[in-house]
Amino acid sequence: MLRQYAITGVAAGRRILPEHKVWGSSFYSLYGTTSCLCNKECRFRTNLPYSTKSSTPFPLQSQVVICGAGLVGNSIAYHLTREGWTDVVVLDQNEIGSGTSHTGSGVLGVFKPSAERQIVTYSVNLIKRLQDEGHDLGFKQCGSLNLAQTRERTIALKRRLAYSKPSGLECEWLDRHEIKRRHPLLHTADLEGGVWVPGDAVADPYAVCTTFASLAQSQGALYVEHCTVERIMTDEVPHSQIIPRVTHIVTSQGTIHCEYFVNASGMWARSVGENSSPKVRIPAFPAEHFFLRTIPVTEAQDGLPVVRDYDSHTFCLARNQQFVVGGFERHAKPAFENGIPQKWREALKGDDEHFRPIREAGEHRLPLLKDVEYQALINAPDNFSPDGKWILGETPEIDNYFVAVGMNGNNLQGGGGVGQAIAEWIMYGSLATEMLPFDVRRFIDLHNNRRYLKERTREVVGRHYEILYPGQCEYRLARKLRCSPVYSEQEAQGAVFGTRMGFERPLYFDITHSRTDPPAQMSGGSFKKPVFFDCIREEYQACREGVGIIDLSSFTKIKITSAGLDKYKQFDADETKSAGNQVVEYMQKLCSNDVNMPVGGVIHTGMQNERGGFENDCLLVRKTDNSYLMLAPTTQQTRVMDWLRRHITAEACVSVTDISSMYSVLGIVGPKSREMLSLMCNNDLVLHGHMAKDINIAYASGVTVLSFIHMGEPGYTLIIPAEYTLHIYNQLMKIGHDYGIRNVGMLTMRALRVEKFIPFWAEELDSTTTPYEVGRGYKVKLNKEYFIGKFALMRQSSQGLKKRLVHLTLDDSFDPDEDVWPWGGEPIFRNNLYVGNTTSTAFGFTLNKMVCLGFVRHHEQQNVTPEYILQNASFEIDIAGRRVAAHASLQPPKMPVVRMDGFASYRPKSRGIITQK
Repeated sequence: MLRQYAITGVAAGRRILPEHKVWGSSFYSLYGTTSCLCNKECRFRTNLPYSTKSSTPFPLQSQVVICGAGLVGNSIAYHLTREGWTDVVVLDQNEIGSGTSHTGSGVLGVFKPSAERQIVTYSVNLIKRLQDEGHDLGFKQCGSLNLAQTRERTIALKRRLAYSKPSGLECEWLDRHEIKRRHPLLHTADLEGGVWVPGDAVADPYAVCTTFASLAQSQGALYVEHCTVERIMTDEVPHSQIIPRVTHIVTSQGTIHCEYFVNASGMWARSVGENSSPKVRIPAFPAEHFFLRTIPVTEAQDGLPVVRDYDSHTFCLARNQQFVVGGFERHAKPAFENGIPQKWREALKGDDEHFRPIREAGEHRLPLLKDVEYQALINAPDNFSPDGKWILGETPEIDNYFVAVGMNGNNLQGGGGVGQAIAEWIMYGSLATEMLPFDVRRFIDLHNNRRYLKERTREVVGRHYEILYPGQCEYRLARKLRCSPVYSEQEAQGAVFGTRMGFERPLYFDITHSRTDPPAQMSGGSFKKPVFFDCIREEYQACREGVGIIDLSSFTKIKITSAGLDKYKQFDADETKSAGNQVVEYMQKLCSNDVNMPVGGVIHTGMQNERGGFENDCLLVRKTDNSYLMLAPTTQQTRVMDWLRRHITAEACVSVTDISSMYSVLGIVGPKSREMLSLMCNNDLVLHGHMAKDINIAYASGVTVLSFIHMGEPGYTLIIPAEYTLHIYNQLMKIGHDYGIRNVGMLTMRALRVEKFIPFWAEELDSTTTPYEVGRGYKVKLNKEYFIGKFALMRQSSQGLKKRLVHLTLDDSFDPDEDVWPWGGEPIFRNNLYVGNTTSTAFGFTLNKMVCLGFVRHHEQQNVTPEYILQNASFEIDIAGRRVAAHASLQPPKMPVVRMDGFASYRPKSRGIITQK
């Protein structure tokens, strides 16, 4: 698209001259005074925002329009133009870097989980390279000390150290004496130790921001300042299943047509998202974020490491002969609760009392601060997402509308890597690396609710420095939003709930709880055997020996049918006609398994991308000739709807509808499940193969029963109209008493699945993993006509695998009662060489061993053959610095087979059970 212009009489495009090498402003930066190498009167030699008027024409169209000339927006523009996409316009309501990009600690920390570390490492390397090329960015690779005051923090840091070091990150554990040698000014007597990371660095965020802008402009990007985005226009067609596409942007200076729009507007991103049709949900909310800076002191040498005192929620660093103290407070303050005012800086106030615990913690760790004079407290707000992770990617509401927001208190840290990722996403349509943790599609409408965001922000800030015990650290605030119809009854029976996509799900049931007790709560977390271990064991035994009932109502439920039908109409036998066979053809194209099964059939299938990776893992029920019901993972609710809609063409007679809230799902698990369930209905429940049947249970009608359960045990899945759920649940618990029925939580489901080598969505299954790599090649039907990913899977099936999912059981040297457990992410060693990491873990009660799933790659980058796994191979797993021997297998373990048929002669005592034909 060639850029066109319209002459306007107001300030429009303006380019920063290449000779303006900017590295800070005392108005914008934590790091000192303004400097500029051009020796001219210019914006960067003052402490005030600069504005100018010019006759530069306002563009009528551009290939890419970026909203927000902050650090992230400028990084995206820089990376696009660097790759030859020069038709880029960047709009800002004020001026370059005048938002929150001038704030932040300026810390670049690479000691992070692997997904974040790749992005931050790219940022560090990019900023270092730019400084080496002559841009003064204040970059200093001073390293960092990550401190532990407690034994639990020590384990947490050693776990991260264990999985970071083999993957190439330089880091090491130091005792308190070695820490003192690295940073002589620190008080270390109360420390257990800490991790030294030499690759961590500091830089000036504002200098990086303006340098990205300068380089982007020199490469062809046009910047338009004092230009407010008023409306994002699309080609939306009312009631259409097809996702509308960006067409043009209405601004305060005119209208600009474009192919791509990027919302990188920081604190304003959520309100910009509302200025379109359909509205785009961007769940991020600003929190007040405080820093304290000392006056210049000689002790604040640039070479001193960054100090993160996690247990005190505090960090400190030295820059420009000043110490900077900040933190992530346990109870944060949402900023601008009534909306961001135009003069937002004037609305910010310091809060010395709120910041006092962090200041005192900083003075405790760095005693000389007690005698040093401070400058005024800096209130530097930033956007935080509901889960504390970046929000990136193409939105599900509008095609070619991208977001890059939610930097969570540090724009600099992810800015370079995020800019590269979004640029590649725009240019190539997808990424080769997995971005699932940061995908904008991980949210639903409730996450964008203003009151929800405000409440969650109070908690999410402090979690950046909390010990987040795997599976044991649920959010406290903004809870009880989406609840199953049986939530209250489960709570009365001792359910301890966790939340996923805002849905309250029982994790386990407290066996010590009685109905008269207050609601059960999870006890303090642990990296060792959890306190709820015995609860899980009893639930597990019920599923293996008797009958368990598990609430799976949080699952995503999608109706796929012919277009033109009432989208809220329930499935019935009349839904048999559509234009030709388009619904089946549509699903065959999306699914790698053959889904053209008979009506009533149930099939488990993946949906692959062009690289063969998973975009979805689901269960399909063929309800009629031209309609399906899909059950998919809870976290896929937005993502799978987006995937389905993006593959509906204008000619297709296909409709997809999210019916997740219309139905509940109960799993009835165990060898006694058929016998028990048959007493509540007069239907034959012997379903050969994977089949579905619509039945009546007790007084409820329209219940779909599937001869499939997600736990590898005999049992049934009941899909129930929501209004009948409580009735059916109560009847099941009543009749099930004589069968030893137990409520079962999600952690027991996890134990059953891991032990049987059943992979999980987002842990083993993601967009970079193929069915062959996780042992599901038998569910790929290469002999059917084209489906998405077929050619990539054909190549892989003939060329071999570069990684394989492996089932690992720890040997008897591991003591589950005393040792630190594996929780996922632990490095795997084969013959003393690093070959991969664990993904899912659980204690296997039948095997009586700790079980881990994990991917193994060849240490010489060759194909991973079965022989490589099974022959002449000695495996070990590093658990927080201790290696434990493990037995590897590519098949599920041999376990006693439990069948329902063996209990056909069992009859319970009569309990007045309701049945209905």
